[in-house]
Amino acid sequence: MKQAAGALLSSIQLDRTSKKSVGVQLYMALRALVLGGGLRPGERLPATRTLAREVGVSRTTVIDAIDRLVAEGMLVSRVGAGTFVSDTLASQTPPPAQGPEAAQPQTPPRLSYTINHAERDYAQRSWLPHRAGAFVSALPAFDAFPMSHWARISARHLRGERGDIMGYGQPKGLEALRRAIASHLSTLKGIQCHADQIFITSGAQHAFSLIGRLFLNSGDRVWMENPGASGARNALLSEGAELVPVSVDDQGLDVKDGLTRAPHFRLAFVTPSHQQPLGHVMSLQRRLELLKAAEEAQALIVEDDYDGEFHYGNTPQPALRGIDSSGRVLYVGTFSKTLFPSLRLGYVLVPERMVGTFDAAFTAWASGPSTATQAIVADFMDEGHFAAHIRLMRRLYKARYAALMEAARSLPDTLRVAETTSGFHTPAFLAPGIDENLVVAQAAERGITLAPLGRYCLEPIPQSGLVFGFGSATPEDIVAGIEQIRDLPALAGKLV
Repeated sequence: MKQAAGALLSSIQLDRTSKKSVGVQLYMALRALVLGGGLRPGERLPATRTLAREVGVSRTTVIDAIDRLVAEGMLVSRVGAGTFVSDTLASQTPPPAQGPEAAQPQTPPRLSYTINHAERDYAQRSWLPHRAGAFVSALPAFDAFPMSHWARISARHLRGERGDIMGYGQPKGLEALRRAIASHLSTLKGIQCHADQIFITSGAQHAFSLIGRLFLNSGDRVWMENPGASGARNALLSEGAELVPVSVDDQGLDVKDGLTRAPHFRLAFVTPSHQQPLGHVMSLQRRLELLKAAEEAQALIVEDDYDGEFHYGNTPQPALRGIDSSGRVLYVGTFSKTLFPSLRLGYVLVPERMVGTFDAAFTAWASGPSTATQAIVADFMDEGHFAAHIRLMRRLYKARYAALMEAARSLPDTLRVAETTSGFHTPAFLAPGIDENLVVAQAAERGITLAPLGRYCLEPIPQSGLVFGFGSATPEDIVAGIEQIRDLPALAGKLV
């Protein structure tokens, strides 16, 4: 190889087994050399035939890669002279770091005031699971999902009009899906509403952030159940809220405690259908107390109904939104539990008086999920598959819950699994002196996933415990999981 033929590019190595084509690999390698300073501004590249021979590809492949870089302005072709690195890069590319300072860690970016303060109080979300098993608390039963129906509907939509599939869609969400959700809420929850009140979001957390952005000023006080939902906690913190931990008992959020801590609150967040994570159903008395407190404070209420469809006990209480006569409750739902979480599909049902505000926000800047995904879910609901799936899941979760409670009878007295009537998780309480984090760590060593109650708390609570998910685990998984944890040293008060 001769220097006269241009820069020596022996460092370029192409992986013939890679899924990326050799053309893409060559383009990326040349681009990295230019941006990284390996090829200096004004430096000549080898002739295309020379480079093709040295790298071991066709000349056409080399020409394609160079043409892309010329189009990007990184290379310049001069007729009769060759191809050179653009001189423009000399003034725009920062010089590479040299000397001992190059090894020093980079200074982190300056965050906004709101996010900088919110980060200190974020609940850790890295534990969100991706695989089913015992005793994962955030996943539905993947093994029972009707994938054949879903695949058929998906294929039908993906063969449809490209503009419908690939365009931006309606700002507030596909009308067919909003109508289907309104019908679902009316028949299942007794909530009288219409499609214009429903706005489609990219999951429930997107809805919480949007609500916070619209209605909260930095420092506004927000009642949060303690323990409570960590996703909502993080979303509202990110919007500048000052979270007020309000205690929870077997009737749900303690309104009196909330009024003692922050009588002039701006918003209250509750999970009345199945409290996260304690599993209580908010009593009708507490619901009425909360509505009265919000009216007197001129505050709003966010009702998170994340798994309220799965009630298998006595007749469920009506939704808080269903008994709201003052237009203060924003009802948030998600398909992460009823279908599957990777959909990233949720919705918020807003009072009539707020429709204009949300319309303006969604038209201006609050984009939602893919139109095709919305259309598939709408048909899934309209054709009756959604209702059939909910009925099946109620029976399945009831059976898995029964398997958990039966197996839990063999647990030591230091761990008591609580009863529940809905959803697919339930708490378990530890005897005094037992370290919940140590139990979780020892269970993880045996391949069992448990969550400590402390993970859900804004401030410590007197009772230590764990959260047992049973939705994504088969009865066999549940029995095997209980066998793995019943003799954990931590449950016997041992540190090792």
